[in-house]
Formats: sequence, C-alpha cells, structure tokens
Amino acid sequence: MRKFIPAYIRVPVLFFLIAGLVEYFVDSGNEPAFIKYPAVLLFLLLVLVVIISIEGIVSALDNVLFQSLNEDEKARFIVNNEQTPKFIQWIKDTYIKLLGQRPIADESEIVLDHNYDGIRELDNSLPPWWKYAFYISIVFAIVYMLKYEVFDGDSQIDEYNTELAEAKIAIEEYKKTAKDLVDANTVTVLTDASDLSAGKSIFETNCVACHMADGGGGIGPNLTDDHWILGGGIKNVFHTVSEGGRDGKGMIAWKQSLKPVQIAQVSSYILSLQGTTPAKPKAAEGEIWVEETAAE
Repeated sequence: MRKFIPAYIRVPVLFFLIAGLVEYFVDSGNEPAFIKYPAVLLFLLLVLVVIISIEGIVSALDNVLFQSLNEDEKARFIVNNEQTPKFIQWIKDTYIKLLGQRPIADESEIVLDHNYDGIRELDNSLPPWWKYAFYISIVFAIVYMLKYEVFDGDSQIDEYNTELAEAKIAIEEYKKTAKDLVDANTVTVLTDASDLSAGKSIFETNCVACHMADGGGGIGPNLTDDHWILGGGIKNVFHTVSEGGRDGKGMIAWKQSLKPVQIAQVSSYILSLQGTTPAKPKAAEGEIWVEETAAE
C-alpha cells in the first residue's frame, strides 16, 4: 500500500488526522486547541517532524536494500515498484474517458485544415462530462419552470417564512423544557416534588436568615400570609428573587448566585408556604394579592 500512495500525500493526511483527533479530544472552547494551548502546537510540530523523519528513514532503508541487490534483483525491484494497481489504472482510464481525449497517435484523423503560423486546429468533441452536465441542466430547468412558474410552487420568500414560523414554534417548545431559559415573563409554578425539594434546599441555604425556616418572617416579611410588598404570584416572586427587593432596604438580587431554574424552584417553594402556620408569624406587610384567575 505504501508504494501506491506517495509520501507527499501520506505525510499531510496522517498529520491532519492526528491534528483532528487532538482537536476533538482537547477542550479548547471556541478557539483551536493549538492556538489556546501552545503545548498542543509544540506537540503537533513534533508529530510532523517524527512523521517526516520516519519517511526519510524508510526511504533510506529502501535505498540501502536496493543497493544490496544484484542486477537481476534490481530489475525485478524496479518493475515491481512501477506496477500500477488495477484500481488505480481503472481510475486513470475513467478519467481519460471523462475528458473525451483522443490519443496523440489518432490526432491526424481529427486535424483540420486551418493553419495559424504552423499551429494546427483539432476537431475535438466536448468532454462527455460537460455534455452530460449540460443535458442535466436542461432537464433541471424544465422541472424548475414547471414547478414554480406553471404549478405556482412556493417561492424562496414563502419557504423562508414557513421555516421562520417553524423555527419560532421549535424555540417555544424548547423553552418549555429548557428550564435555564426561563425568566420572569415565562416562568410558571413548578409543582413536581423534585423541584419543590430543590427549592426548599435553596430556601434553607439562603433565605432562612431573613424569613425563618417556616417562612414566618424576621428581618424579611412573612411569606405565609396573603400580603405582598412587591406583588405576589410566580412572576412577581421570581422577579423579586432575581432582581432583589426595594432599594436600600430590600434583599439582594440573587440572579448572580442562582440559575434561572433555581430561582423558579425557590419561588415555587415560597408560594407553597402560602396558608401554612409558622411558629412566630410576623405581622402582615404590603397589600393583599389576589391572582387574576382567582378573581374572575
């Protein structure tokens, strides 16, 4: 196989194959690995030097072997190396047929009488590949005309608008399952036990200092009654947890510490405390909040 593939093809193919594997396995973000990590570049240069060195060594060994042969063995060695595999020969023959060239020995049959300062003109036919491509383009043009001009097929603008509408639907469907894309406008109350359990854990880690473990309130307001300072409901609670409370005296914004899905979980857990009875409930603050759906 080595004699069928020249070194100028083997070396770059093997090098780029190794470089591709390195790029695949080395996590370099949006940058190529050899740019982000200089050590990778040095490794690839070393690989290239080794590949070239191996090629040189093998060629030198072949030369030493050739010089050690007698004249008959050298002749057989040369003939063996010059043999073209049947597959390679088939490719060459097919290439010549696609070009539609006439052998030089047959050029006298197609030479024209035109003579331009000793330059003769040959009556060569167009290459078969060119003629077949031309015929295919004619068939394509007829089908295209019938579809879009006769049968009023969708234009590029129609196809664009259809794909755009499908993409918008796909994005909305994706947002329903991608919890980290949720925001104050798209959030909904989470009712799964796993989400509420996660919300409770977040609450106990970050919120009990101000709201007490049972939500009865301390420094912060009571979360179990129906009074809300900045509005109740999942959207308002999510916004308050994310952006923080009132300027100067409200709680901090948790969006820097918690992911959107975590804010949705803890907000849903807070709403689950509504109507419970804390040990030492703080006096109600703010105004009574009634969900719009409940008021209708």
